[in-house]
Parts: sequence; C-alpha cells; structure tokens
Amino acid sequence: MVLDMSLDQQLTRGVVVLPRLLGAAETTALGQAAESVLARVTGRASHGTTEVTVWPDGHRLERVDGTTVHWEPQARPPVVRSLSPVTHLDPVLDALWTDDRITAPMRRMVGSARLGRFTSKLNFKRAGVGSEFPWHQDHPYWYCCAGPAARDVATAVVFLDDVTADNGALVLVPGSHLAGPAPRDRSEPTGLLVDVARTDVRGAVTVEAPAGSVLMFPGLVVHRSGPNRSAADRRSLLLCFQPAGRPELSDLPYRAERLADLP
Repeated sequence: MVLDMSLDQQLTRGVVVLPRLLGAAETTALGQAAESVLARVTGRASHGTTEVTVWPDGHRLERVDGTTVHWEPQARPPVVRSLSPVTHLDPVLDALWTDDRITAPMRRMVGSARLGRFTSKLNFKRAGVGSEFPWHQDHPYWYCCAGPAARDVATAVVFLDDVTADNGALVLVPGSHLAGPAPRDRSEPTGLLVDVARTDVRGAVTVEAPAGSVLMFPGLVVHRSGPNRSAADRRSLLLCFQPAGRPELSDLPYRAERLADLP
C-alpha cells in the first residue's frame, strides 16, 4: 500500500501520497476559494462572449477569459466538471505554487532544483453527477502542446474533500510511468485514452485519503477515476509542475497531429 512506504519508495513507484499535508482551516479556505472562482467564471460565461469547443467524444468545453470550463457531459441542469487554469484567479490558490510542503517532494519527482508552472485545474466531481474518467495518462494531452518536454511534467493533487472509492477516488498503476507512453485506444474518439487490452493495469491502487492530503504523480502514470455515486462532493485542486524556464500550457498551441508520434 502506498501509505506504508517511505517517500523514496513512493517516488520510485511514481505515486506519492502525503496524508493531511494541509490543515483543516487551510483546506476549508481553499474550498471556499474554489467555489468563489467557479461562481465568477460561470457568471462571466453567462453574461459574455465565450468560445465553445465540442470534443469528438461529445464533451463540451467553453473558454471564458482564458479559463476553460469543462461541463459534465450528461448532467441536467448543467454542472461544471472542471476549470483550467485557475490559480491566477485567487491568491489563496496561487500561494500553493511556492509552498515548500508541496515543492520539496515535487522537485525530486520532476528532477529539477527549480520548478516552474505548467498549468492548474479545479476538478469538482459533484455529488451524484461527477462522471468517471477512463484509464489514461496525462502525457498525451500535454505532448500535443509541449512535445517531448511533456515527459517532465508532474501533478500535485490537493484534496479539498475526503476522498473515497464511492465518491470517485483516483486509481493509479504504480510504476507504469517507467514503461513510457502507453498504447492508445485507436477506437476511442479522442485517441487519447489508454488501450487497456494492451496495457497492464494489474497492481492498481485506489487512493482514499482525508481532505488536506496531497497526491503526486508524473504525467506518464496510468490512472483513472470513477463516478461520484455519493451524496458529497469530491473537489480537488491540481498543480502541474515542470522544470523552470519553460512555457506554460496556456502559451502553447494544441497540435493534434503530434499524437501520431505516440504508440
């Protein structure tokens, strides 16, 4: 189990769990900031001009003043699945980029003494409607923008609520990053999901942890999350780090043709 291992062992396996890294008051403040950002972004969306994109799998994305709103595909009335990027919209969220409790282990995971920002995201996974995310790696999404530099991106997930299997906890395959880019499911509309028939997901672990805990993993770790079937939200803030001096995701164009470089 991940929680029974030392930090060195967890880093080797590519899955680091830091239970209750943030205190209850800090976590509450982050949750309040997340809801405030959501209200402001969706308020602007309803009163201004937005840029709408529909992905091949039917998911609807709406760009609002530089932040992308990803709507839950089946929820009626509409419910937000995620917002990205977000930390620049609230100082409480933004402060975590330089919090040594997060940056110290992340420097070891990224392999760089100086960290830079890549992107940030708020996942909301609302009670009863938060949808699943099938097996995937973050790497192909980022590779379409950052190219080979995408290998050096890793994510810190700050849990704003208690996380359980019932409310859609993340399930990860420790050590899967060592195999590099996984085979993609060519029958899936986006071409971004993992082909489970050709990928070993045995040994997957479900990360259940209390609010304030932080999960870290590199972009090549194979992972998924289930739907939220519970009566409570499962919100999280994602901070994606890279070596310092590189452009952020928002400054990079998305080039779908790069997928041809990947298995």
